[in-house]
Amino acid sequence: MVNNSSDAFTGLEAAIVLIAFVVVAAVFSYVVLGAGFFTTQKAQESVTKSVEQTTTNLQLIGIVYGLSTDDTTISEIRFSIGLAPGAPTIDLTKLKVGFSTPDTPPIILTQSSSSNLTAFTAREGGVGPSLTAMTQNQQIEIAFNVTPVPVNTKINIEIRPSVGAALPFSRTTPATITATNVLS
Repeated sequence: MVNNSSDAFTGLEAAIVLIAFVVVAAVFSYVVLGAGFFTTQKAQESVTKSVEQTTTNLQLIGIVYGLSTDDTTISEIRFSIGLAPGAPTIDLTKLKVGFSTPDTPPIILTQSSSSNLTAFTAREGGVGPSLTAMTQNQQIEIAFNVTPVPVNTKINIEIRPSVGAALPFSRTTPATITATNVLS
């Protein structure tokens, strides 16, 4: 006579082992999927931050002016900036403006209400108090004094926000300087 109870018990053991493998595989796949979702989220954050850091949020609006008090050299620079569509608010207290000519070393200007050679003012429309932030649909006039710049001199300006790419541009003083000059 054959003992069938041991055959049945072996089948039950095999079923339990199979269920254990399925449970372990399910837990393992859950961990792998969770790690994949976490990695995907971190990669998306990295791409978003990279795009934010490499795109410029600032736009030069209009003309760059050079003002003169003696009609022989430029002593003040003025221009307007605005935000690109969809750009976040910019903290103007952290904004830096770089200025140089072939005859002068680069100078980094920071925002201040004083009118020395290392400070700039940021006013909406060029009037009123100096602002600390720039939001969408605002036109901010940046103004700063410079060491006298003679005729036909190339001027390099770079606006560096705390977040995003810098906005560099160059202009040249005119051959004849008057009180208000368009720098081309």
